[in-house]
Amino acid sequence: MVFAHDTEVALQAAVLLANTALEPDTLETVAELTALFDDLGYSGRHDADEAELAEVRALRPRLRQLLVAERDEAVGLVNAMLAETRALPQLVRHEGYDWHLHCVDSNTTLVTRILAETAMAMVDVVRAEEMSRLGVCADDTCQGVVLDLSRNRSRRFCSTACGNRNAVAAYRARRSSDD
Repeated sequence: MVFAHDTEVALQAAVLLANTALEPDTLETVAELTALFDDLGYSGRHDADEAELAEVRALRPRLRQLLVAERDEAVGLVNAMLAETRALPQLVRHEGYDWHLHCVDSNTTLVTRILAETAMAMVDVVRAEEMSRLGVCADDTCQGVVLDLSRNRSRRFCSTACGNRNAVAAYRARRSSDD
């Protein structure tokens, strides 16, 4: 394991959320936000209304900017996010999860919690000099963010679909050159 479990979960959530802005947009309704909230395992306040949806949708470009930033730029973005959210890290245990970090009260807005948790996760990434674990999809037609938590650092595509599309293209190219 490269990072602590809560760091990995926060990074995965940030990448997934940032990638919902790709075409086709997969975060257009409150129901989609609620499903994402449940899938990502966020705890605490969830208003499940149009205002919250708009706030979370508006956050996606900031997350993407942070996730694909160079290390020094990421530090500035993280520090701004931590200051904005007034993060105060505390160890908590809840709902079957052992001690892990929360850095804002569970009753703060969802967008504040996402921002703070992503910033805290990026603190670990920056300190461990592991920025290379984040990047942009190797598919020329995609701009998805990739989080590589593999041991051998081999993940290049944001999704199985992008990986499969490139594998098929490479196969076809090899077959046509054999003819």
